[in-house]
Amino acid sequence: MALLSLAVGSFGIGMTEFVIMGLLPEIAQSTLAPLWSTDSEQAIAQAGWLISLYALGVVVGAPTISGFLARYPRHRVMIGLAAALAVFNAAILIAPTFEWVALTRFLAGLPHGAYFGMGALVAADLLGPGKRAQGVAFVLTGLTVANVVGVPAGTFIGQNLGWHAAFAIVAAIFALATAMIAIFVPAHEGDPSRTMRAELGVFRIGQVWATLAVGAIGFGGFFAVYSYVSPLVTEVAGSPAWAVPIVLVVMGLGMTIGNLLGGRLADWDLPRSLLGSFVALIVSLVLLALTSGWIVTLVIFIFAVGVSSAIASPTIQTRLMDVAQDNQSIAAAMNHSALNIGNSLGAALGGAVIAAGWGFQAPSWVGAALAGLGLVLAALSLRADRDISLRATLRR
Repeated sequence: MALLSLAVGSFGIGMTEFVIMGLLPEIAQSTLAPLWSTDSEQAIAQAGWLISLYALGVVVGAPTISGFLARYPRHRVMIGLAAALAVFNAAILIAPTFEWVALTRFLAGLPHGAYFGMGALVAADLLGPGKRAQGVAFVLTGLTVANVVGVPAGTFIGQNLGWHAAFAIVAAIFALATAMIAIFVPAHEGDPSRTMRAELGVFRIGQVWATLAVGAIGFGGFFAVYSYVSPLVTEVAGSPAWAVPIVLVVMGLGMTIGNLLGGRLADWDLPRSLLGSFVALIVSLVLLALTSGWIVTLVIFIFAVGVSSAIASPTIQTRLMDVAQDNQSIAAAMNHSALNIGNSLGAALGGAVIAAGWGFQAPSWVGAALAGLGLVLAALSLRADRDISLRATLRR
């Protein structure tokens, strides 16, 4: 029940982060009405900044909140973070303009990374050595299940009852998570010695920076496509709007399978899991770009993108915890800063190529390029590990 409570919160995070991607046309039409009436593509591209601002909130909030709160009992910190997520997501319901909506999205992103970071540490401790990656994957499962159930349902509700209704549901989920964490997550003491200054020592470790770069750039490839699934389905494949939630369900199923598989693969062989996931992601994105004009192949390769990207998620999280040494709290949270830099980067670059008139298939090519760069960085990082180990062996 403790793990389930944490997963409910991650379900809410997955829904608030991703449901907006399926509702970009509705949000653009509502909050950018003058621009929508003259150029809908430009309006959708501008609405894409709501994705980037949420990601910016994660990037800012993950290290600062985790660093300041590392010394406090983790179960109490988790209660506070879940409550903050409920409040900030409810604020969007009363936001009167696009600018105010943008502000609420930034605020909603602030607790995201700290929640996942603290939750990953609690889950890893609960399952113990040898199953750390599976503990991380369990917490992340809430996020991936959100892509099977929450995001498609929220998209359908937002399309039919107004996009505000989707975020009302999100706020209610976080309220439930707050109550469940308070009831079921056992006491998990912090470390009084872990000051912000001590936690910032993580940034002196070169492999931490390398792993963060792998997550930020490599995962940007996934988000370049995911941010614009809705127009890819309706404009490129020529399918009706009701098909968008179905495609999101398929991608969410792929992510759920990939996440659970990634936890087991990372516990078995982390380096091979990391490299293999990026190779599979590149291939999936290229095939999606080439065949997305037909809804059947679009669905097949959207599923493949979901599986391959999700395998990388617990793998990167576990590697970051491995290379961070004693700086666990801030390192675990910084993974989500990196992934949301990827979110912001992918959404921004995907929006840029659309606004440039290259079409809604162009983000898939951008995604493949970013995933390829992530693969190169991962290979270099793992090679550096081997070189360090070899030098240490020779000295002995």
